[in-house]
Amino acid sequence: MTGGPEVLKIEAVDVPEPGPGDVRIRSRALGLNRAESMFRSGAYVVEPHYPAKIGYEVAGIVDAVGPDVETVAVGDQVSLLPLSPLTEYAVHGELAIAPARLIVKHPENLTFDEAAAAWMQYLTAYGALVEIAQVSKGDWVVIPAASSSVGLAAVQIARRAGATPIALTRGASKISKLLDAGAEHVIATSQEDLVARINEITGGKGARVTFDPVGGKGLALLAEAASPEGLIFVYGSLANEVTALPILPVLSKHLTIRGYDVFELANKPGRFALALEDITSGLADGSLKPIIDRVFEFDNFVEAHRYLESNQQFGKIVVSV
Repeated sequence: MTGGPEVLKIEAVDVPEPGPGDVRIRSRALGLNRAESMFRSGAYVVEPHYPAKIGYEVAGIVDAVGPDVETVAVGDQVSLLPLSPLTEYAVHGELAIAPARLIVKHPENLTFDEAAAAWMQYLTAYGALVEIAQVSKGDWVVIPAASSSVGLAAVQIARRAGATPIALTRGASKISKLLDAGAEHVIATSQEDLVARINEITGGKGARVTFDPVGGKGLALLAEAASPEGLIFVYGSLANEVTALPILPVLSKHLTIRGYDVFELANKPGRFALALEDITSGLADGSLKPIIDRVFEFDNFVEAHRYLESNQQFGKIVVSV
């Protein structure tokens, strides 16, 4: 059944040998994502098939390989690109079966916790900001919910591309952390006039790119703060309320508001390979560095989900196995 964190149960089940094209991983760390919370509660884009498993991200050691798998071998330290449907592969457990085509040997400088925290956030932010928007020097990038793992990844990726990240957070408690994490400007939306502050920062030009996981009534303000011909990505619905189209600024500024998720990049094989190469390079040289808020033990998996939904975190939540 779907519901709150309490519906999650740790159960002992038999894990089969991997089939053709699959790999079995002995898990060392699991990354948590808002998508899994939505899947668990019945508010995601796909419905669970019972008995349902859960989980997009895992890092660990290859335990066994199926027929025709040549890219990894038993004993390799690997992590999983979170690009398979939760209804087909769900990997939060002590052992996980995953498709070899999505298994990568992550950079050796990453810990298992960091590897489990890396791919969802960087692939999501990269696909929008670099692959589609092609942000560069002179661009202002507005990032709502900037203290989330994807928000922090967007800050790092924008800076790495030469753009100026403007981080949004509700209160003042996370401002100093966001500045330390690389945001050039931080706006506390409950205390400041969002549109006025963005106009002040951009010299009245507005932001060309906005990367929004929230939606709701705040979208109208983001449209007001956008530049002419600005691009607003909507990749989530954290507001959990009706999102009205801000028709007047859309028309007067010729704005583009588009839906986006990480699977859009994954469906472009050539471009995806280049994105993966660039992100891997950034992780290896340290210009991209996962920020982990808290690590929970596997037995405290339910508490990890409760913490995820508390919105207290700054960065990624990881479960250690």
